[in-house]
Amino acid sequence: MTAPAVSISEQDTDALGGDDSILMRQRRDHARLDAMMNRYQAEDLPPGELDGLWLDIVQLVFSHAFAEETVLWPLLRRVSPDGETLTRQVEEEHQAINELIARIEHSPDDPRRAEWIQQAFALIREDIRDEEDELLPRLRTAFDDRKLRRIGAAWEAVRATAPTRPHPGVPRRPPGNALRGVPLSAFDRLRDLAPGSGPAARRASLAVAGALAAGGAAVLAVRAAHRHR
Repeated sequence: MTAPAVSISEQDTDALGGDDSILMRQRRDHARLDAMMNRYQAEDLPPGELDGLWLDIVQLVFSHAFAEETVLWPLLRRVSPDGETLTRQVEEEHQAINELIARIEHSPDDPRRAEWIQQAFALIREDIRDEEDELLPRLRTAFDDRKLRRIGAAWEAVRATAPTRPHPGVPRRPPGNALRGVPLSAFDRLRDLAPGSGPAARRASLAVAGALAAGGAAVLAVRAAHRHR
């Protein structure tokens, strides 16, 4: 890839359209992911805390990527001559991450698990660099601050209803990803919040119902962002 502009990692908030712009939202998520991966690798945490940190990483990785594929990459394909090539490469990175984390999740006792996690972290960091250095600067070139904020709101709405676990069989592009991914999100969030029964499970059921209801709002938000490109 050849960068068309300055990486978003090297620009300040005003240059990126303000705190609520899609570029700042993306950068904050990327920084949070990087901090969590560094902590996972650097700290000698008790097994329970380490498992909780891993789950936090997984949840953020998949909700973030799903929202990108639903909102951002279709826009990039419309406004950038090389958008197809760029987004296809990142989609391939997302698929590789999806498959590797699915393998980790399905093999908790495999002696290669720690090695696979390090591989997943390396792939995630490569994906972040490609997005911040190559793809996201093109959105800054194509849209003014107001539109970047609208896109950011649509992206946030989709992220709130996105799957939080690996699903390698879900397509990487709309409408297939939304048709298959949003229903899976309900099961993911129930699993995340309250395995079992009792008050926590009841709260999780309410959260899932809310996520499903919000799915329709998310679709409308995506359409609105596309109309205002």
